[in-house]
Amino acid sequence: MIYGTTARVLRVDLTAGSWEIETLSEEFYRLYPGGKALAGYILLNEMLPNTDPLSPENILVMANGLLTGAPVSTATRYIVSARSPLTNAYGESEAGGFWGPELKMAGFEAIVVKGKAPEPTFLWVQDGEVEIRPAHHLWGRKTAEVQEAIRTELGDQKIRVLQIGPAGENLVRFAGITNDLRHFNGRNGMGAVMGSKNLRAVAVRGNTRYQKLARDPKALKSLGRELANRVKENPQTWSLQDAGTPVLVEPLNTAGMLPTRNFLQGAFENVDDIKWEVYESELLTARRSCYACAIRCKREVRVDGEPSAYGGPEYETLGALGPNCGVGDIHAIAKANELCNAYMLDTISTGMTISFAMECFEHGLLTLDDTDGLDLHFGNVEAMLTMIKWIASRKGLGDLLAEGVRLAAEKIGGDAHYFAIHVKGQELPMHEPRGKYNVGMGYAISEIGADHLVVAHDGMLANADGIPFKNARPLGITEAQLPRSLNDEKMRQFYVLEKVTSMEKVIGYCFFGPAPRSYIRMEEVVASVNAATDWNLTLDDLLEIGERATNLARVFNAREGFSRKDDTLPERLFSPLENGALKGEVFPRDEFESALTVLYNLKGWDLETGTPTRERLETLSLSWVADLLE
Repeated sequence: MIYGTTARVLRVDLTAGSWEIETLSEEFYRLYPGGKALAGYILLNEMLPNTDPLSPENILVMANGLLTGAPVSTATRYIVSARSPLTNAYGESEAGGFWGPELKMAGFEAIVVKGKAPEPTFLWVQDGEVEIRPAHHLWGRKTAEVQEAIRTELGDQKIRVLQIGPAGENLVRFAGITNDLRHFNGRNGMGAVMGSKNLRAVAVRGNTRYQKLARDPKALKSLGRELANRVKENPQTWSLQDAGTPVLVEPLNTAGMLPTRNFLQGAFENVDDIKWEVYESELLTARRSCYACAIRCKREVRVDGEPSAYGGPEYETLGALGPNCGVGDIHAIAKANELCNAYMLDTISTGMTISFAMECFEHGLLTLDDTDGLDLHFGNVEAMLTMIKWIASRKGLGDLLAEGVRLAAEKIGGDAHYFAIHVKGQELPMHEPRGKYNVGMGYAISEIGADHLVVAHDGMLANADGIPFKNARPLGITEAQLPRSLNDEKMRQFYVLEKVTSMEKVIGYCFFGPAPRSYIRMEEVVASVNAATDWNLTLDDLLEIGERATNLARVFNAREGFSRKDDTLPERLFSPLENGALKGEVFPRDEFESALTVLYNLKGWDLETGTPTRERLETLSLSWVADLLE
């Protein structure tokens, strides 16, 4: 027995309509213990270069973290991975909720899907048994309807349903995946990959609790109880429990870092209409959580005066479909969020794509003829809501925008590329690099395109007296750094912090759990892994696991033709912000290139190509990857 895991992978061939179970060895699992590492290994080892992301040959991996399902707050995460149809690079999207823990309870660590079903299909996984079922009756329906239909069909309201929506069926390149209608694998177009395989949903139900897998279940349970009791001792986790991520809107606006009108501005004149106090009084109905998590950062809301079947908008959604589109109506944003969740669109890319179209419209690159008479000026609520429906159904201009801003800009031509705010094809999240330089470096260097979960954000380590900084000391972080700095020490810290975040994506912790972002200290992360397994790992061992996962993804991209030239930022970020506390500030281009060189040196990547060197790969026990590159 390998402690802490079922060590079983469900492999499904939809073309053949067959499935089999693979049992991983402990030697293998210690190198690739779930999540990002396991997904990266499978994609790199089993998929040919230049595979069309929307072809049957693309491989879709749904992989739990090592601790996913453990009785410890924030250990809920799983990865969905494939070659991305949005970026053509390594694709990855995380989610929490209950589906990942339920998959583990059903007997599997991962599901690997190959081929394409000849007709609409869904998977039913229950306590080690698997069934491929027809889904004609589910195709074309909104996500809430499908979840209820599956639970009714299978006779169990406790079944956890992971699914795409009509946007995934229509191959929108930024279509997402949801579980329980409230937790989302939003980024990188994983929903389009699932849709291209005619796979509408994966329903799971299991009865094997994680405690039966752990080496020391009592120690794990005790640690979980201690951490749950500590939530309100940390200001950041207390704030998340009370208000969730929507609380970020007002302070980021005050700091000049609330992306507004397609990243032209850093402050929104109508912020008082969408801040947390308004959200709480106008929308909030309840607070919810992920599996075994004491933080409870999820919000429930009412839309059109009725309780919504979907979760309330998070900060990213508030920003992307609010100020980023010039919209200051909290009810309209909540409606937009509900529409995205019903059709299953990534709210970040949807908001960014609509704001791109709005700016193109205001500059005459799109006309009323292109929009079928729709006024796409910034701030037009009805236009924003209409475009969500058009994108999901690929109607009119929505068919073009469903390709994402990079491809849309290429087809529009002219100066449209300047309004396409993306990295490697993925639209930027709602965090302003001109005020947080680590975030900008993370956008540039991320293998999946612009991503705000690459490293801890700059402000967390700017105050030497703050709790996050003190909790980061075991990582060798001893000097506070200014948010708007790219010096060598800050890049050394970036290198370490990236390993932490990648490690979390392997072992299944949420970004809101471990230090420095939150309240679980590094020694407790190590203790939780060692209570689950008998591996007796150190913090350095865990950081190496994280670095190994990052390098697998990086080599995947190198094999697909990505290089240093792709580790860049949109031109807009090198231009001055138009308003707010950071008015006139830019992301410094020359310092950026120098910092990138420092990072490459730290990572052991070739300075010209950005490809991991054989020497670095061998130190990470990845000699086979170096051979593959050659």
